[in-house]
Order: sequence, then structure tokens, then C-alpha cells
Amino acid sequence: MTGISAGRTKPARRTIASLHKWLGIGAAVFWLIQACTGVLLSFHFELEDAALSIEGPPTDLNAIERQLEQIDSSDASLTWIWTSAGLTDRYVINFMDADGTARLARINGAGEILRDRPASDHTFLSLMRAIHIDLLSGRTGQLIMAATGTLLFTNLIFGLIAAWPRRRGWKKALSPSSRGNPVARMHSWHRAVGFWGVLPAMLIVATGVLIIFEHEIEHAIGVEEVVLPAVVPDGEGVGFAEAAKSATEAIPGSRFVGTTFPSSEDASYHAWVRAPGELYRGGYGGSLVIINGNDGSVRGAWDVTEADAAKAFVASFYPLHTGEAAGLVGRITALLTGVWLTTTIIFGLLLWLRRRAARRRISPSLTHAPLDP
Repeated sequence: MTGISAGRTKPARRTIASLHKWLGIGAAVFWLIQACTGVLLSFHFELEDAALSIEGPPTDLNAIERQLEQIDSSDASLTWIWTSAGLTDRYVINFMDADGTARLARINGAGEILRDRPASDHTFLSLMRAIHIDLLSGRTGQLIMAATGTLLFTNLIFGLIAAWPRRRGWKKALSPSSRGNPVARMHSWHRAVGFWGVLPAMLIVATGVLIIFEHEIEHAIGVEEVVLPAVVPDGEGVGFAEAAKSATEAIPGSRFVGTTFPSSEDASYHAWVRAPGELYRGGYGGSLVIINGNDGSVRGAWDVTEADAAKAFVASFYPLHTGEAAGLVGRITALLTGVWLTTTIIFGLLLWLRRRAARRRISPSLTHAPLDP
């Protein structure tokens, strides 16, 4: 690099470093909320299930149907049933009881109710999930999260540029120093730790923001929404077990994830399954099968592994954000990235405070120094 180009680069890097610092100070609280709740949520589905029971019977669709019928017979209105996404063979039933209260019932594979509570009653982990998604403020909270997430992504880039070492300086940049004054050592740690996790953090943060605008993105890039004409209910129709079985058979090798239930206006089951080869490796799935609830026939099946590029792009947001796309290793990486982000934010704040204290100690001596002759 020539002297001129280096001279031009230094002010630019100082400006970027300054932006990195002040963005970090200004949005630190929101970033810590996102990071800490993200860590707690990395395996929260499994923890929620394990808190109720460790082991359970395998999935029996007919037994689950009998439990659904029992709930439905009590003047309740079934909305959906979905895998818990935690331990295998666990499900969550969403329904409206006779008093008009939305409830969530967790069941095992045999349809036995493990817990039944109003949907508005949070456990600690479900409260953390709600805070992580929208700060308990609905769409307004989501937009705040999107804004601070965008700032975080930008700041990760600023930090990467500001800390980028010169040639042959990578070993020093990646290795925290134990020498120098406390401020220099802390700066070394902040820089090194920042390099260790910045790339997975950028991916997780970016996809987290994209999830918030999933529907807007689908519209913008031309993802066609699956909409079929309503099927008028005719007779008693088929039950849950037959519909779920038809859904998995429509995409060979798939696993049932969840379904909505027919209504008085439309007799269709909108069932979701996890097809072989999906980015989802755990509880959820991105493939849709619509079943005619009158006779159990398949109205349509949309395997996400065969989707066009636009649909596949949108379908990748959640499994990439949670690390699920890379299985257990990816989820552990996501957890460690949350720990990394918390650590770098704290290092950054401590570094700023120590530098500020150091400047205050120096300022009085400069104020009372004798004038140069």
C-alpha cells in the first residue's frame, strides 16, 4: 500500500471505528436482550418437553385423534396441532375452550395430556421466546427488533473493517495479548474474540431480520402463495389420523409436523411435513400438503426441496437462523454465537468505560500544565 493510499485509509478506518463504538454503546441493551434470550432458546423446545417428562410412547395417530375428539366434544374449537419441536413424539394442541379462552395442551405420542394452560400464560422459556420475537409488543416490537438487528449486522461489518489486520498480522489479531496496560489488553481481547465468531453471527443476525419481513419478502420476490378454493364440508369427513397419514404418504419418506383443522367454511386440512433433504433437521418442516377433509384425498403437495429458488430462499431463513440447517452442530454453533455476542458487547462496553476513565485521569494534568514559553 502506498503512503498516499494509506493516508486516505486511516481516516476512513477511524471513522468506521468511531461508528462501531457509538452504535455499540447506543444499541447495547437491545443487542444483549437478543443475544441472551437467543442463548436460552437454543434448546428451549427440548427443555420444555423434558420439564414435563423425559420419556414417552411413540406416536399413535389414532390415540391422538381420540384425545382431539375428547377436547372437541367439550364445546371447544380445535385450531391446530403441531409438533413441539423438542423431544420426539411430543405435540402441542391449540384450541379455544367453551369460555372463548385460547389454550395450549402438550401431549405425548399416545395423546396423553402432559400440560394444559391458557395460551397467554407463559413459562419462563416461552416468555423468553416472546421477548426474543417481539419484546411482548406485537408488530411494533418486531420492527424494533428488526431495526436493532439491522444496526447489529451493520456494526459487525464496521467492526470487521476497523479490526482488519495488515499483511501477516492475522496471528496477532486472533491471539489476545497479555501484555501492555489494562486498556490495551482488553482491546486485544475484544478484537480477537470479535474475529472468532463474526461470520456465523452475521448469518444468524441477517436471517433473524429477514424472518420478521418474511411475507413482505415473499411478495417482493414473487413467491406464489398456495391458495386453493374452499371445499364445502360434506358429511362427517375423515379424522385427524387419516389426514395426517395421507399427508406423509403424499411426500414419501416425510414426517408429520402439524396441521390446521377443517372449518365450517373449508373442509381442508393444511398439513405440514418434513420431507427428506429439507434444511429443517429437527421438529419443524417446510413442505405443505392439503388434504380434502371430506374423503381424505390429496388436493395438492408442495415439497420444499423441489421449490424454485425464490421459495427455497425464504424457506431457509428459520433453519439458518437457528442453526438447524446444520443439525446438532449448527444449533450448538448458534448457541455459542449468542454467548460470543454477549461477550463481545460486554468487552466493548468495558473497554469504552476504561478508556473514558483513563482520559478523565489525564485531563486534569493537561488543564493545570504550565504554558510553553
